[in-house]
Amino acid sequence: MESLKKSRDVIVEWRAFELRPGGKFPGTPEEEARYREKVRRADAPVIDYAHDNFGVEMSMDAPWGVNSRMAHEGSWFARAHDKLDEYNRACFSAQWQKGQRLDDIETLAGIATSVGLYSDGFREAVVGRKYRVEVEMDLMLAREIGINGVPAFIFGDRYLVSGARPTSVLEQVVDKCIDEGLIE
Repeated sequence: MESLKKSRDVIVEWRAFELRPGGKFPGTPEEEARYREKVRRADAPVIDYAHDNFGVEMSMDAPWGVNSRMAHEGSWFARAHDKLDEYNRACFSAQWQKGQRLDDIETLAGIATSVGLYSDGFREAVVGRKYRVEVEMDLMLAREIGINGVPAFIFGDRYLVSGARPTSVLEQVVDKCIDEGLIE
């Protein structure tokens, strides 16, 4: 994403999306164990691809069953204080590299502090659900558009690119949007 921002001068607008709303698996413990193993096998090549093509480090041992709602609401606090990119990068690192749970307010407050946000203000906003409506609106938009996976990118309010893609593919979509007058 950083190289796309530089090569095409795009503006990234982060939005909330919950892959598994509530973090809960909707089946029995046995079904969940089978599903987790299936996901683990499917994720291995994705993690390798992210590492080989984008330099992204991810652990196969990231926490499971995380309800990301508080983290999303925290992202709106970070947005309001011009720290959204830093907060999102720190959340990614916490979950996928350090194995921390993003449904723990202490973890999130620590992340907020690490990127220069005021911990007490962050905690008050998240615990008080100050940005609940904003997150709900993001989730509603994702449903309307048909997003069902991550990452997902929307260009020019017209083109949806889902899944990890090489920068060259994203550049082609941006160029198409420019050619069609959808973006400048």
